[in-house]
Formats: sequence, structure tokens, C-alpha cells
Amino acid sequence: MGFKVGIVGLPNVGKSTLFNALTRTASAQAANFPFCTIEPNVGEVSVPDDRLDTIAGIAGSKSVIPARMTFVDIAGLVKGASKGEGLGNQFLANIRETDAIAHVLRCFEDDDVTHVSNKVDPVDDAQTIETELMLADLESIEKRLAGNVKKIRGGDKDAAKASELMEAVKALLEDGRPARELEVEEEDAKAFRMLQLLSSKPILYVSNVEEESAATGNALSAKVAEMAAAQGAAHVVISAAIEAEVSMLEDEERAVFLEDLGLEESGLDRLIRAGYGLLHLITYFTCGPKEARAWTIPAGYRAPQAAGTIHTDFEKGFIRAETTAYDEYVAHNGEQGSKDAGKMRLEGKDYLVKDGDIMHFRFAN
Repeated sequence: MGFKVGIVGLPNVGKSTLFNALTRTASAQAANFPFCTIEPNVGEVSVPDDRLDTIAGIAGSKSVIPARMTFVDIAGLVKGASKGEGLGNQFLANIRETDAIAHVLRCFEDDDVTHVSNKVDPVDDAQTIETELMLADLESIEKRLAGNVKKIRGGDKDAAKASELMEAVKALLEDGRPARELEVEEEDAKAFRMLQLLSSKPILYVSNVEEESAATGNALSAKVAEMAAAQGAAHVVISAAIEAEVSMLEDEERAVFLEDLGLEESGLDRLIRAGYGLLHLITYFTCGPKEARAWTIPAGYRAPQAAGTIHTDFEKGFIRAETTAYDEYVAHNGEQGSKDAGKMRLEGKDYLVKDGDIMHFRFAN
């Protein structure tokens, strides 16, 4: 199961610098953080999680395999992208294939780096891209509503439901509000996702600040934080300049460098973790002598669905899951100690998997 976060931004905001630093860091840490280039401008990185190394140490696992997330460096955007300006069509098509958007905003002053609008205003930049996404959605919805008329007359219930949702979204868009603000009933959630609306995707705002503001942010990033809070969006502060340097350092040098700057971890680690949280994902683990592995699933998955992320046969033939909470596993020094202490549970098909669960699935062939 893959989860994609598209990195977007106007020209000269540091988007590609961040992506390049992200991929170089992942490559440099290949022993613990697997990285692979799937195609140009696509990088698969691990989700930082200290629990995995702890579990692997207790279990004596020979290999450690973290959970992974895909970041896509989306083609640059200019005003008018919804009408095909610049690389607009490519930009919009690539966003449609992602699960969430990491929107890089310029929050630094530098006379040597030209801004497309000749002014540094991250909130205005954010609104430019949001507007393009909404305009593209509005055009798409108007075309699809017209195309659904004949289907609805023919009694197509799916088309009727889609049109009902699109009419509601259309009203929002015409009011200058993105599709993500639509309150969707649980039974309509799948139909809403199938619309693949650009402005329905959750957003993580990334404030790219100068090196001196990496630890605290600045006045511009504070405005972005205020905007994100008002929207219920996520927000992280990063210095692309620092991340570019960090990506070239060895582990020990990296730790010292970050400490000197007053940072506990790299901004890219925070970006990855924030993307993970933005998509409401959780982690469960499997472990043994051969390997310890983290698995990514959406919050709300039941045990058979979680098993299905390993192999579809596990879900089809699910019998039960031997489950131990992370804290109990550590406190009782592994599987056998947890069993002896009565902390390993046998969970059935209705069990809602919790973040940090260590699971072993039993299934019928």
C-alpha cells in the first residue's frame, strides 16, 4: 500500500532543493532508511520511528525494514495553471495521483532569488495555488455534471450520488472554498474520493525559512502557521539551505550540526512525520529473528485489513492476530516475556489495530 505526498510550490521557493535534500538523505542512510528512485522526481523514504530499532534489538532481528512514504516533486506552477499555462496540465495531473499535498512556501528574503510576483508573501502564494486547484476542480465538475445527465435518466444510482456530491462541491468552489471543506457522510466517503478533486486533498504547509530562523521560525512563517491553524491544516518550518547541508553529512556529523543550530532532528524528518500524520496513518509491527518491520495502515483498520497489507491471502484466510502493545513488549523483553505475563492478546476480526501494536497473524490457506 503506497501513500504519496506531492511537493508543490511556485518557482524559486525552495521546493526542488527540499526534494533533492530529502532523496539524498534517504540514499545516504540506506542501511536504516531504504530509498529507491521509482522514476524521475519520485523518492521513497522511510518514516522515522525509534520504536522499530528497539523492537529489532529485543527480537534479535537480522534486518530492519521501516514504513515508507513516497514524495513526488510536482512540476512547477504559474498563475493560470488551471488553463494550461506553463506546465499546468502536467502539474494538475500529477497532483491528482497523490494522497496529500506538501505546499512549500517562501518565507525568506533574498535579493538574489527572484520571486515570480516580485514580493515575498507566503499567504498570497498559498492562495494562488489553492485558487488554481479550485478553478481546475470547478471546470472538471461542470463537465462531469453535464455528462451525468443521461446516466441519471437511465437510472444510474452511482451517477446520481456523484452528481449530488458534485453539486455540493460546486457551491463551495463558487463561494471560494476548497472541496476539502465539504462535510461528507461516512457512507458517501468512497464516492467523494472517487471524484479525485484536487482541492479535496489534505494540505501540509512547509515554511522555507533562512538558516537563522530554522529553529524558531520568523514573522513570515508565523503568518503561515496562523493560516494553517485557521484551515485545520498541518504546518512545519524548514530551512532548505540547512537541509541541503545536512543531507551531505554522516550520521555523527549530522547530529552535531543540528545540535549547534538548536535543532533536535532534521526538518526533513519532521516533514516525513507530518505527512504521515496528515494522512491519519498509524504503524503496526511484525518482528522475529529474520526481520523487524513497520507496516503503514490508515487509522481505523481492523485486524484482517491490517493483515491484508502483508498479503491478500492473510486477509482472506484471517483467523486471529496475536497482539502485544509496544510498551508491554518492551517492558517484558519481547514475545515470550509478554506471553508469560499475560500481555499477549488473541484478537479477532473486529479488532481495531492500535498504533504500535506488534502482531502475528494466523490464517487459513
